Amino acid sequence: MSARPIPEATVQRLPVYLRMLLDLADRSTTTVSSEALASSVGVNPAKIRKDLSFLGSYGTRGVGYDVDYLIHQISRALGLTHDWSTAIVGLGNLGQALANYGGFAERGFRIAALLDVDPDLVGQTVAGHEVLHVDELDRVVKEEEIAIGVLTVPERRAQEVADRLVAAGVTSILNFAPSLLSVPEHVSLRKVDLSIELQVLTFYEQRRQAEQALGLREHADAAADADAAASGQEPEPT
Repeated sequence: MSARPIPEATVQRLPVYLRMLLDLADRSTTTVSSEALASSVGVNPAKIRKDLSFLGSYGTRGVGYDVDYLIHQISRALGLTHDWSTAIVGLGNLGQALANYGGFAERGFRIAALLDVDPDLVGQTVAGHEVLHVDELDRVVKEEEIAIGVLTVPERRAQEVADRLVAAGVTSILNFAPSLLSVPEHVSLRKVDLSIELQVLTFYEQRRQAEQALGLREHADAAADADAAASGQEPEPT
């Protein structure tokens, strides 16, 4: 792989490229052009080519990129060529849904531990794992060599649990709680705020509905003008 440092913006796009490439591979597509890939992921071909050049991949003129090789390159760049032990803390509805999602293992993430504080959950089996009490976090992190902690706890508990993960030695945290967390500089923190994503969707849905309403009004006005013209009347001002 190229020794050139990969920009953060490119890193953000690589998983999107990988998802599309995996879809192509599932359809037995062996090569893809930068134009076709760009069209699928919503960026311009020049950006695709520049992003992939950081991986040392330049494609072949007139042929494009080898899909399987590109999957390997991106997977290697993202660290997906070996398993990452992952712990989910918080086994409410979201935590259980994540624990039961089979796609993590296919992408190199091994769910190694599930933890909670609810006595009704501790000791139960979820997705083939016994739910442990969060007080066992230190032991579990060391024994399972946990690399990534996933937080699906209530907002009021998120910082406390994040602190415990960091103290136990976890250096990568994915936070689903609707709160801003403070972690040391050496810890990588990613936040997934479902409410924000929904609000973005409602913005576009509202705009779409407004455009549709405007289109219907313009169509009705045009029809009225056509009827007026056919009857010899002056169109009504709008």
